Amino acid sequence: MTEDGFARSLAEALRDARESRQLSLNALADRSGVSRAMIGKIERGTAQPTAALLGRLSGALGLTLSELIAHVEQDDRRIARAHEQPVWTDPDTGYVRRAISPSAGGPLELVEVELPAGASASFPADTYAFVHHQIWVLHGRLHFHEGDTVHQLDTGDCLRLGQPSPCTYHNPTAAPCRYLVALARRH
Repeated sequence: MTEDGFARSLAEALRDARESRQLSLNALADRSGVSRAMIGKIERGTAQPTAALLGRLSGALGLTLSELIAHVEQDDRRIARAHEQPVWTDPDTGYVRRAISPSAGGPLELVEVELPAGASASFPADTYAFVHHQIWVLHGRLHFHEGDTVHQLDTGDCLRLGQPSPCTYHNPTAAPCRYLVALARRH
């Protein structure tokens, strides 16, 4: 899928998720803290959302970011071939996100992220309110801000998040950092 095709499909998936929950643009704006105008632009495909915006919107919809992106693919395959895995680049930070898990769903989601040198990506607590979340650094160094706590993670380190709080992924180095995020729904 091309970047333009993915952006159009993402716009449709966001609108479908909002409408299936019978939320107006105003209601989603109130829940997410994202302006009604910006949500409208994203749904029309005239604005490219950042990772932070998508995190806020998916959290307000009761979805993980992976689930929202999986709605773009909308199939029931149990295998996700590397060349078919949806890849999305945050236009703000250059953060590259690959949804590794098959879009058919299941109790576990795997996401690979490459965070550029010096880049940061922040997400509100709502993004993590309904999932167990672990981060495994594949290559590089990552400073993960979990509320007021900063975890300094190096290659091979794995962190299990605590209670939902605002979080920031920060790459303090001059080289890209790659990490895997594992998400499982809370019961």
